[in-house]
Amino acid sequence: MSGKHLIETPTKADGAALWRIARDSQKLDLNSPYAYLLWCRDFADTSVVAKVDGHAVGFVIGYRRPVAPDTALVWQVAVDESQRGRGLAGKLLDELFTRLVRQGVRYLETTITPDNKASIKLFSSFAQRWNAELTCSQEFARSLFPDETQPHEPEDLYRIGPLSLA
Repeated sequence: MSGKHLIETPTKADGAALWRIARDSQKLDLNSPYAYLLWCRDFADTSVVAKVDGHAVGFVIGYRRPVAPDTALVWQVAVDESQRGRGLAGKLLDELFTRLVRQGVRYLETTITPDNKASIKLFSSFAQRWNAELTCSQEFARSLFPDETQPHEPEDLYRIGPLSLA
């Protein structure tokens, strides 16, 4: 698949493809297929999917924080292996946040494990493109994760903003 990327709002019909892309990334915490279906139904307005020839090849899923409606949290970003290295993840973030800023969002938040250099680079580049401040702080210590048989790295909170279209 090497056609032009079409970026759009996901629908329930995209849920299975998003799950497969997340699974195949081998980097993300994989949610159940049901969770991706719900996400595409309930949080479609704060998410985007990229398609080539009608097939999903990347996505960003997020939500507006109920206690801070001017903040959108990016839950996951994933790009199919066939599309990596083309700047698609950055384009997806830019498209989503252009829409969200028009709706009153001023901050992007996401959590990233310290070893995920690709995500750190992606969000640092986003902050530079948007000429916005990026701060980083510990959000979830390793000890907060319940499964001791599969230790989880800590998650650092990256906060970018204020965002504007100016």
